Amino acid sequence: MSNLWTRCNNCRRILYKQDIFENKNVCPECNFHFRLSAPERLEMLYDEGRYEVFDENIYPLDPLHFVDSKKYDDRLKENIKKTSLVEACINAVGKIDGIEVIIVAMDFRFMGGSMGSVVGEKVTRALEKALQERKPIIIISCTGGARMQEGVLSLMQMAKTSAAIGKLQDAGIPYISVLTDPTTGGVTASYAMLGDINIAEPNALIGFAGPRVIEQTIKEKLPKGFQRSEFLLKHGLLDDVVERKNLRSYLIRALRLFLNRFS
Repeated sequence: MSNLWTRCNNCRRILYKQDIFENKNVCPECNFHFRLSAPERLEMLYDEGRYEVFDENIYPLDPLHFVDSKKYDDRLKENIKKTSLVEACINAVGKIDGIEVIIVAMDFRFMGGSMGSVVGEKVTRALEKALQERKPIIIISCTGGARMQEGVLSLMQMAKTSAAIGKLQDAGIPYISVLTDPTTGGVTASYAMLGDINIAEPNALIGFAGPRVIEQTIKEKLPKGFQRSEFLLKHGLLDDVVERKNLRSYLIRALRLFLNRFS
């Protein structure tokens, strides 16, 4: 019976899991947006939940033979087994309201959604596919940033993905960035903030460095709500904050506006 109930991370109320599920994984009491897996994101957005995955056979390696409390190679194997994913993002193509759209959905369950060389490669390939096939692309970020176990190889993905977005923008192909809780580090400093439209779910943590690091650097107390979606929107760093129940209809409207402009 305990599997039928859960506690909201925000309001701390005990909730019936089915009620949360039927509300798109949003707390019906306080509107807290629970995290979604990449497959759940794709199923929620695509018509009838149908899509085709591509670039799924690119596997991460351990080029630095990195070891902290355990071997990086062992961490990869554990996460692959835990999530049934080979990396922290899924590339997919399908239709949203009849429009052919490419989506890259990041998954926080796989090593905190961190961006290693494979995630960077998959994001770049998706952007290149969008350019080649002239299809709009949506990237849904949910990540702790660049993956430390790959060192500079993960940091290189910031430049690679940003360069690919530059080509897409030159060609007039729409790119919409959706930031969810959390979107931080090197992903925020690269492709997550480079969309033609940058939107976020409510109260998502979005930033580069953590609040504690910033406070220690500037020697000041940060304002309430700092690095949350609404704060970023108020200060011009986002174009909109969109509740999950409205996300699909918002994306449809944005895509149609873009396609009418570029047709």
